[in-house]
Amino acid sequence: MSEATIIAVVNVKNQVSKEEWQVRQDLAAAYRLVAHYGWDDMVFTHLSARVPGPQEHFLLNPYGFQFSEVTASNLVKVDLDGNIVLNNGYEVNAAGFTIHSAVHMAREDAHAVMHLHTDHGVAVATMQEGLLPITQHALFVFHDLAYHDWEGVALDLDERERVVADLGTKNIMLLRNHGTLAAGGSVSSCFMRLYYLERACKIQVNAMQGTLNMPNQGAIDMMEGTFNNPNSWEGLSKVAWPSMLRLADRLDPSYAE
Repeated sequence: MSEATIIAVVNVKNQVSKEEWQVRQDLAAAYRLVAHYGWDDMVFTHLSARVPGPQEHFLLNPYGFQFSEVTASNLVKVDLDGNIVLNNGYEVNAAGFTIHSAVHMAREDAHAVMHLHTDHGVAVATMQEGLLPITQHALFVFHDLAYHDWEGVALDLDERERVVADLGTKNIMLLRNHGTLAAGGSVSSCFMRLYYLERACKIQVNAMQGTLNMPNQGAIDMMEGTFNNPNSWEGLSKVAWPSMLRLADRLDPSYAE
């Protein structure tokens, strides 16, 4: 094994609160699960989470690491401008935090923000019609979905205002020609929204090869009434997330270190 493949883990558990450590473990698990589902994009895209407490501090992946290498300890704590506030030896891609910081700044309820560049997510984000209400998976998220036009690589901090304006009070977004984004009141509920969005995009791309059968309006309205509600997602995540943590443990328990 070469030195380049050896990743030192500097455990920060004793330097943070119990509440922050729990968020770190949940977020690290989410990174590993994204890698497991094949949703990662080398060392690019980000999942972020707000650190519990009065400070405006957030956790972000160490720049240059595969999602399968993220741990609770190597997550980097930054402020809203991407400045590191706890030095654990790692750096962040400040430009990658532009979109995340925009959502965190504007939405107190957005404790986690996740952004991906999957093949199917980008494909649907590139379609003029966007996500179609053609499946149960799509209808879990369809009524909570916003769109933001692509402005190139997110280096311009001025874009934050436009991201926030386009997102409004919704929790899911297709970044046109770019990818997918989800926000949530917890890491677990954010991951659940992202999971259904990604599944809906994959199914839509597959379904476009044939003639589409549209659901009746009554079914669409029923899904809106049931799932266009943050409490529904928090409830779903309380049921599903423990099983996802068990999956992360089976894949590689080092995420929790």
